[in-house]
Amino acid sequence: MNLKGRSFLTLKDFTPEEIMYMVDLAAELKAKKKQGITGNSLKGKNIALIFEKPSTRTRCSFTIGCIDEGGHPEYLGREDIQLGYKESVEDTARVLGRMFDGIEFRGFSQETVEKLAKYSGVPVWNGLTDEYHPTQILADFLTLKEQFGRLGGLKLVFVGDGRNNMANSLMIGSAKMGLDFVILAPKSLWPEEELVALCRGYAKESGGSVAVTDDLSAVEGADAVYTDVWCSMGEEDKAAERIALLSPYQVNEELLKRTGKESTIFLHCLPAVKGKEVTEEIFEKYADIVFDEAENRMHTIKAVMVATLGN
Repeated sequence: MNLKGRSFLTLKDFTPEEIMYMVDLAAELKAKKKQGITGNSLKGKNIALIFEKPSTRTRCSFTIGCIDEGGHPEYLGREDIQLGYKESVEDTARVLGRMFDGIEFRGFSQETVEKLAKYSGVPVWNGLTDEYHPTQILADFLTLKEQFGRLGGLKLVFVGDGRNNMANSLMIGSAKMGLDFVILAPKSLWPEEELVALCRGYAKESGGSVAVTDDLSAVEGADAVYTDVWCSMGEEDKAAERIALLSPYQVNEELLKRTGKESTIFLHCLPAVKGKEVTEEIFEKYADIVFDEAENRMHTIKAVMVATLGN
């Protein structure tokens, strides 16, 4: 499988085979790291890490993943470069593309990461935008595979803000990989109909399914229940409104009982606001899996860099 030179902006751009290749490569790199074996596929490569939004998992994953494979990461925060302020995104992209071999971007606009990819001439990786969070989905898939041995045919229910970057990206990835995917959210927080239709097309090809509902009984039969914070970064002013709207959708013992399965797991992309989207009790019960998922960000991000840029 040759992904060399490709950017990683959204899972829409990748086939199920390519997605599985990156998940499997991550599992292989993870197993090697556990044995103390790192690689040198990024030897001599310099990687720019652009962060408009702060980050724990994404920043650490790109930094460690790059160093483990012999590359040099350079962190560029809001105060470090002129991106979109004194210098256009296009011009910044053309400068960085001449100095760096790959660029990670984590920020607000999907348009920014797409311009970086278009004008830099090097692989660009989306570390999160308001629309998509594709590296997180690879980590989620690696975690599901570790827990269940497969992806196809699993029922995954996302509960909460159904139109955020996580819901969007999980829907795209799940539809491509043949999962039965459900967004459980109040109607005012449903994803765009256009994206749902696109994902239903993917699901038709993969044998999966996509459903969007506000009915809590939709968790029945779920293999995994997934949630995220109720207020994404930049939406803090909507907190009171969201809490009122989403309180019935809290992941708690009662909701998980409705799955009717002992084997159901809980997933969260973190950071978590315990007592809001998930109870402390449920979070702690599944903490080992949630922190496997967090660790898997590093292995999957490393796999993306190795697959698209590595020797």
